[in-house]
Amino acid sequence: MSVAVHHLRPNDLILMNGLNDLFGAVFNDLLTYTQNRPSLGYLQRLLADDSFIGLVALKNGEIVGGLTAYELKKYEQERSEIYIYDLGVAPGHRRQGIATALITALKQIAADRGAYVIFVQADTTDADQPAIALYTKLGIREDVLHFDIPVEDKHEMGCSEKL
Repeated sequence: MSVAVHHLRPNDLILMNGLNDLFGAVFNDLLTYTQNRPSLGYLQRLLADDSFIGLVALKNGEIVGGLTAYELKKYEQERSEIYIYDLGVAPGHRRQGIATALITALKQIAADRGAYVIFVQADTTDADQPAIALYTKLGIREDVLHFDIPVEDKHEMGCSEKL
């Protein structure tokens, strides 16, 4: 059974919602991905935005994998880089080359856009070891630190309205 990789477009709203369902199940986080769904208008605008890239892997019309990424336009040179935000494959379809097919499709999109690199983060937990093995096979590992900086309400920080 072959897998077709489809680049999501503004009218692919059913597929985008299906991708959220898949990510919720794969990442064991249904609340984040399915409880407070964005409006169809929001999804259409997102899918029409050139900086967002959504890909789904379809097998007999069923979403078995997916990838979301963002193109980050650089300021120091006329080039961009692609950040893989989420990548997931349904448990019953893993180890069949689906994630590799999704990344291969993304590489072509990145090349068409003139991007110079694709990058992705992985947790060092045992649960993410298959992802780390995949990324090691496809790219060069860099050890970096990641920091989440909370966004605070400007009124809580005592800032003026003129920010």
